[in-house]
Amino acid sequence: MNEQSRDVRAIQLPRWGRVATDPGVVPWLVFDEEGKVVQPVRRFLIDFIARDNRTGSVRSYAYDLLRWWRWLRVVEVEWNRATSEEVRDFVLWLRAATKPRSSARTHSAPTAGTTNPITKKTYLDDRYKPRTIRHSNAVLRSFYDFWIESGGGPLVDPVPLARSERRRLHSHHNPLEPFRRGEGRLRYNPKVPRRRPRQMPDERWNELFGALRSNRDRAILALAVSNGARAAELLGVRGVDLDWGDQLMRVVRKGTLAEQWLPASPEAFVWTRLYLAEGPPADPQLPLWWTLRRRDHGEGLAYQPMNYEALRAVFRRVNALLGTNWSMHDLRHTAALRIARDESLSLRDVQTILGHAHLSTTADVYLVEEESQVIRRVQEHLAELKERAHRPAPPVAVGYDAGDLDVLFGGGAA
Repeated sequence: MNEQSRDVRAIQLPRWGRVATDPGVVPWLVFDEEGKVVQPVRRFLIDFIARDNRTGSVRSYAYDLLRWWRWLRVVEVEWNRATSEEVRDFVLWLRAATKPRSSARTHSAPTAGTTNPITKKTYLDDRYKPRTIRHSNAVLRSFYDFWIESGGGPLVDPVPLARSERRRLHSHHNPLEPFRRGEGRLRYNPKVPRRRPRQMPDERWNELFGALRSNRDRAILALAVSNGARAAELLGVRGVDLDWGDQLMRVVRKGTLAEQWLPASPEAFVWTRLYLAEGPPADPQLPLWWTLRRRDHGEGLAYQPMNYEALRAVFRRVNALLGTNWSMHDLRHTAALRIARDESLSLRDVQTILGHAHLSTTADVYLVEEESQVIRRVQEHLAELKERAHRPAPPVAVGYDAGDLDVLFGGGAA
């Protein structure tokens, strides 16, 4: 299929292949319609996981490559003969396409793509977001870089870099350092608007907390809002990771996998104690958070470790009750902004608690002026202008000093 006849808006990707778990060294693989492993993807993922990438990242890369393989089948191009034209049209298709769903929307259909009037957050719709497209481009670039280095792929990476007309590549390269492949921005990356973190108002937090149904949920959210731990970090906490005397909680950081002790509020530990008194497994080496689920074969309810989907279900119930769309990450933003605006804490303190690898990340994201405060000050400025316009004109008297008249009449001549 050539460039002139390719109408990207008319293309629909087939339900070809699938991503599934595998007992081998790679936890997630791409399988074709016959159930066979897609070998080029498998070899890349072996190298990817050997570079100490996490299981979740392997799964994410596998789904991106599955979507690319489906695209190549539609445009009838072999994976090792793809050019920048295929990547360009693929990006154009992602911008215009609707994501396939395993089932049609029901209760969420009226709100998809709209803005919640309470939280001021936009509900997710079925379009591919700019961040998804950028991630897809990065995955393809990494995949083809691997095969070019291995000598089994195309001679030129089909995911090109952007070339600035104002300066040449490596124009500011340090001659004492080696050249690195892949420097520069990807050409077909869409622009991503900068998202400002929002602090949940205290009254909204009280509403959210009051709508929770169990002490377990209250304990999890109280811990999250007190130290900004991520959802995956909280769910990985074991009983032995709680220091009750010093009110500390040990988490495994998402990126570095390093263990770190985080402080938590006294209220969070109170709710955790109430939750543990209700009877979940008390082995300190086991996960801290459990949920009751009905098992098959008529065994009835049984405790199972709480996973991310169960935590999302907590927010789905509360959001349906309150008419909101809060998430766990809103609690991280709330905790981070509260800490960052405390004058007794330094920026390095904030970075340490949030687990950011670079201080610039903390500064760029959380050292921002709160939008509501800016609006308040501008409104005060506009009100002052209006009041100034309605003030009476200063008196004019021949032979008298204007400064004396200001003092006499209360400064109205200013």
